[in-house]
Amino acid sequence: MKFFSLVIQVFILVIFSINLQAQSKHTVSGYVKDENTGEFLPGANAYIKETMQGASTNPYGFYSLTLPAGKYTLIVSFLGYNDVEIPIDLNTDQRKNVSLISKAILAKEVVITESRIENSVKSTDMGRVELSVEQMKKLPAFFGEVDLVKIVQLIPGVKNAGEGNTGLYVRGGGPDQNLVLLDEAVVYNAAHLLGFFSVFNSDAVKTVDLHKGGMPAQYGGRLASVLDISMKEGNNRNYKVNGGLGLISSRLTVEGPIKKDTSSFIISGRRTYIDVLAQPFIREDAPTKGSGYFFYDLNMKMNYRLSDKDRLFLSGYFGRDVFTFKSTESNFNIRIPWGNATLSARWNHLFNDKLFLNTSLIFSDYRFESNIEQTSFAFKVGSGIRDYNAKADFTWYPTVRHNVKFGLNYIWHRFTPNNASGEIAGEELDFGPTVNLFAHEAAAYIGDDFDISDKLRIHAGLRASWFAHAGQFTRYQKDELGLKTDSTVYDKGQIIKDYPNIEPRLMLRYSLNKNSSIKASFTQNYQYIHITSLANQSLPTDLWFPSTELVRPQFGTQYSLGYYRNFKDNAWETSVEAYYKTMENQIEFKDGVLPSSGVNDNLDNFLTFGRGEAYGAEFFVKKAFGKTNGWIGYTLSWTQRTFAELNGGKTYYANYDRRHDLSFVLSHEINKHWTLGAVFVYASGNLIWLPTSLYFFEGNPVVNYEDRNNYRMPAYHRLDLSATWVPNRKPDKRLKSSWNFSIYNVYSRLNPYFIYLETSGSPIDGNLKNTANMVSLFPIIPSVTYNFSF
Repeated sequence: MKFFSLVIQVFILVIFSINLQAQSKHTVSGYVKDENTGEFLPGANAYIKETMQGASTNPYGFYSLTLPAGKYTLIVSFLGYNDVEIPIDLNTDQRKNVSLISKAILAKEVVITESRIENSVKSTDMGRVELSVEQMKKLPAFFGEVDLVKIVQLIPGVKNAGEGNTGLYVRGGGPDQNLVLLDEAVVYNAAHLLGFFSVFNSDAVKTVDLHKGGMPAQYGGRLASVLDISMKEGNNRNYKVNGGLGLISSRLTVEGPIKKDTSSFIISGRRTYIDVLAQPFIREDAPTKGSGYFFYDLNMKMNYRLSDKDRLFLSGYFGRDVFTFKSTESNFNIRIPWGNATLSARWNHLFNDKLFLNTSLIFSDYRFESNIEQTSFAFKVGSGIRDYNAKADFTWYPTVRHNVKFGLNYIWHRFTPNNASGEIAGEELDFGPTVNLFAHEAAAYIGDDFDISDKLRIHAGLRASWFAHAGQFTRYQKDELGLKTDSTVYDKGQIIKDYPNIEPRLMLRYSLNKNSSIKASFTQNYQYIHITSLANQSLPTDLWFPSTELVRPQFGTQYSLGYYRNFKDNAWETSVEAYYKTMENQIEFKDGVLPSSGVNDNLDNFLTFGRGEAYGAEFFVKKAFGKTNGWIGYTLSWTQRTFAELNGGKTYYANYDRRHDLSFVLSHEINKHWTLGAVFVYASGNLIWLPTSLYFFEGNPVVNYEDRNNYRMPAYHRLDLSATWVPNRKPDKRLKSSWNFSIYNVYSRLNPYFIYLETSGSPIDGNLKNTANMVSLFPIIPSVTYNFSF
């Protein structure tokens, strides 16, 4: 296609021009890893002391620097590790693999180098936040469960849907506009317990990387953000076991070498056990005996180093929520399982000191199912999405001033919207045939992060994307009254409608001095798959749906401008970012649509389309190291939607529009035994749509609604506190342990969860009254978790 041809031509031109700069130069390259575990360290800094030029290691710990011949000092550093200095005589290409030794991060011991500020001041990244998993574990935990997504929600520009919910609403985007990756595999529903916990087990996670501003060209398919999570590789030096016992769940992780310094594995599991603990206390004759709820996760990963140039990775995740309800009195049973499964197989290959390849084969699956039985009646409804994904990502380091990434990606989607089946007294109910929708999605991209001068650095990227809705498929035509008039049947594999598009990405950084810079970005994204939901927040019942001839791809354009400055010898990082975003082809259900409307019909016949607009400013102050660290974030924002068929065509504020969002996160190490943590959040209330009046017509009550989202719930605020105690350990004992004591919602604020209307009185008596009642979920909740490792 002409779009992919254009990308290839641009790529060839870039390679030719950069190659001219690389002549008569030599390369020092290698891998950076942890001395104790043997795991590679992504994001470590490798730079030349004499010129202060360098780069960060890629996700697999590889770095490459190409320089003119000469004598230099190579410095490799990473936060929490001792720096390593290596003198090099660069008269030929050299391989320098580096092992870093971890150290206790005390304020008086930290030597802060200029490389430490690259991600905040020197890079072109905008709206990017990398989080430390170990630091997260010292913060207050909900029911004792450290939740990575809840910590991400404390970042400016990221909102949640309400009390306890793990849905992400980033810079005015909806929950389907976030690309959530676990070892490159898409996680379509990242929540347990209807959103109160995320699916990510912190013991198995290595890095957490959030992009909410300028999205690099290697990412695509979503408008709002990328949450890229990588699993640990496993200790390839020693066997290790760690885990934790909490109030509602326990977890256990085992890792170690398969072949020392060559291959390793990690297996991590987590399960709730309230259902198991509660059963002995429920009477055998209780009417709901056998009811319960639980969730579990299983993470697995292994790797094998074939040579210094080749390495294999195999990782997987499987998680399920299971809710059951049994009524012995009415013989009524419900079983609702849902969850994700992913599998990633990757091959790293180093062609030479400048060209790195990662090839991936990825499987992702999400399923929801509801089973209802009562006497002779049975009903089942299910939905889901399944992907088969192949991708090749290249990283090319032609000179110390250029970091070029390019690659290809292909995904085969299978969507399962609402499919129902049932029977009564042995007779099958006819809900129509099982419906699956199919689609192709492909992309080619190229991006270059390069220094034009010592002050000006640019990331320029281009992504060519293509999406096609394919058969087998039946399209139902309808008249103005919504009645079926005809149908068109498309054969298996037949292209019904395709969408080729170009997505430019541009980010730049201008250094004012060594401690401050100005950044700007412009990005355009297309999103080809969508969530259709009747709820105001992300739920397991949400349906993923492809772009079709009726559903056009969502299209987003975002402009960002920011000022970044570090203080106190780089101990404090500060930033201010302003953004403006437009979103075309937004999707909502038409008014009056029911959850069953898509059964035996085309779901897109019940959708309506509009546009969105979001703008705001984010303020961030962070102290990243020392005995006391944490951050303060504040967001001032507006989010609006306009649909011709909703709200009379008038613009309205989205459900998750919040004017103010404030977060305060603090961790303080008192001594080697005690660390204190605190989290405070304040947010404007969510918007909901409430009726404005109630009247009677011909004896029947009529509820009158005016403008959409016409009521803002009370503000949400909460204080959480924690203390982590590490007891003394005998030198001859391998067991390490700690206790985490947390208090959620210290002053027991009754935050709004939802509001419902209650009608009382009688119109005949003249005392009819409608009352709005607010429901809150969690008062003060203390918890304790015991963590161990050996």
